[in-house]
Amino acid sequence: MQEPKYKRVLLKISGEALAGEKHFGLDFNVMGRVADVIKECVAMGVQVGIVIGGGNFWRGVKNGEGYIERTRADHMGMLATAMNCMAMADVLEQKGVDVRIQTALEIREVAEPYIRARAIRHLEKGRVVIFGCGIGSPFFSTDTAAVLRAAEINADVILLAKNIDGVYDSDPAKNENAVKFDSITYDDVLAKHLAVMDSTATSLSMDNHIPVLVFALKDPYNIVRVIRGEQIGTIVKE
Repeated sequence: MQEPKYKRVLLKISGEALAGEKHFGLDFNVMGRVADVIKECVAMGVQVGIVIGGGNFWRGVKNGEGYIERTRADHMGMLATAMNCMAMADVLEQKGVDVRIQTALEIREVAEPYIRARAIRHLEKGRVVIFGCGIGSPFFSTDTAAVLRAAEINADVILLAKNIDGVYDSDPAKNENAVKFDSITYDDVLAKHLAVMDSTATSLSMDNHIPVLVFALKDPYNIVRVIRGEQIGTIVKE
């Protein structure tokens, strides 16, 4: 088995990716394929932390705008991520993967509260740790939560699994001549306002020197490929 390039990773999965072609709710076929790949990563000796978005159920800024106060709308989004975490944990457990959920909002009946030292201990024991409820505060995205958790657990890299296969100079859905980058700096992402992560998340990854690999989740095996060091998608780095 090929030696992995990264030993501890933070995998960020958008909620929309878990919905598959349905674009809402959960597609368990997609989740099953993702779980198979995560199981293979653990078998390779890779320590895996996961942050999952909630956009397949509720996106605070978009869904609540004009109807619900922003703070409450964001908290609803955090609860949406908790549902995704529980579902993903169950799919992984059915495949024999040892999992722990930690949430930034206390939901003791279904998850541990987030404690950094305990999360690292779980990772060292080969358990997958799924971090839910963002950072527990409104006005921050789950991208920012992913970078924060990656910094806290000393992850080697952030794996940003999206519906798009990398970073482009413009929206490829609107511009057929959009150019894809193999590599780009944090500064260029910020200066060109490229839609990789929000500016807070990008700045935080830059300040903590954590590379971000952006790739498509359409083929979940891309997760294994990037961990092995194959050139997939786009890497954002210094």
